Amino acid sequence: MSASSDFSLDPAFAQGVNADWQARKNAATPRGVAVGNSFYAAKALNAELWDIEGRRYIDFGSGIAVLNTGHRHPKVTAAVREQLEQFTHTAYQVVPYPSYVALAEELNRRTPGTHAKKTAFFTTGAEAVENAIKIARAFTGRTGVIGFNGGFHGRTFMGMALTGKVVPYKRGFGPFPGEIYHAPFPSELHGVSVQDALDAVHALFKCDIDPARVAAFIYEPVQGEGGFNPAPVEFIAGLRKIADEHGILLIADEIQTGFARTGKLFATHHHDVPVDLITFAKSLAGGLPLSGVTGRAEVMDMAEPGGLGGTYAGNPLAVAAAHAVLDAIDTEGLEARAVVLGDRLKDRLNGLKSDLKQIADVRGPGSMVAVEFVDPATGHPDAAYTKRVQTEALSRGLLLLICGVYGNVIRFLHPLTTEDAVFNEGLDILEAALFAARA
Repeated sequence: MSASSDFSLDPAFAQGVNADWQARKNAATPRGVAVGNSFYAAKALNAELWDIEGRRYIDFGSGIAVLNTGHRHPKVTAAVREQLEQFTHTAYQVVPYPSYVALAEELNRRTPGTHAKKTAFFTTGAEAVENAIKIARAFTGRTGVIGFNGGFHGRTFMGMALTGKVVPYKRGFGPFPGEIYHAPFPSELHGVSVQDALDAVHALFKCDIDPARVAAFIYEPVQGEGGFNPAPVEFIAGLRKIADEHGILLIADEIQTGFARTGKLFATHHHDVPVDLITFAKSLAGGLPLSGVTGRAEVMDMAEPGGLGGTYAGNPLAVAAAHAVLDAIDTEGLEARAVVLGDRLKDRLNGLKSDLKQIADVRGPGSMVAVEFVDPATGHPDAAYTKRVQTEALSRGLLLLICGVYGNVIRFLHPLTTEDAVFNEGLDILEAALFAARA
């Protein structure tokens, strides 16, 4: 995809001024749907976005990790257009279509492990998580689930219960489903070792729930909202050992890590620790809503017919887009590209550490990169500086996202298709913003 800095905004997309739409938004939609920016999108291409007033932004957020193949990838656009001419909906559970089955075969083949697998598709990441828990409970006959502090698994009631972050996801919404427990997630920066985390799981078994009542562990190979914290391989192996000892399933939530973001198609490809179920969504369909669960065939088959599914689950337009996304990942070498871009970003950030004492850590595999900020005087998380960096970058035309339990982490989710010139421009803006935010 070629650079598009000279891309001109079609006047047909200009729909007034941002301030007018912001006022209408405030009057028409609830404040509970938090909106991070006050400008309104008109058009986008690859890693660039234009608002309704014609301003250009470099998008390092990708719609929260949805656009690994960029805005309007030509293969995705063509696939959706072709499917649109055939049919848009039948409900797979009523009248099936070959593209769904073929995509399931692809995911069965491409997910880690050589064991027999099956795949079911849904619409959102939260649905995928909900259904993974249903499947685990059906297979084990147990109800308990253990998640981890800082984890994010969705905004449904089960998703909120599993999520290990209160504000803004849980506050004011309880009570939540029972039999959900949390243990610390390893973080060297925050003083939680792998052994600490595993010991805490054993403590849960002593104090809160009999392991014979636990259906599954659910974890993110790299925590998303929690701050882009990678799970050490030793931690995942330790969970696998505990799971095997007690007949517990291991669920890898790959909703944000999947589809080449970490330099592999799935983050679980980075190690040889087997998992029982994998959830995915976000970048699977290049901007269209599609999610899924892939797992061991005997586990996936335990739910009764009709127990899984949904009216829009496996929508044919989204399925067509997903086939195109997988093709783009293969033909454009996006796994390798993720490593190239991520290394370039980490090198730039690490090179600034001596001058910017606010940088406490630069981390993450492939292009799932984060930078964590602290107050140099106290060493405490510095959410205020983080917010200033985001604001300074936006004023210069770079869109960034914040995450972390303390709100002191910037996560980078640039499209893996970002052209070198645009990516380097984004890095220059980032560097300027980091220094400007110190004032």
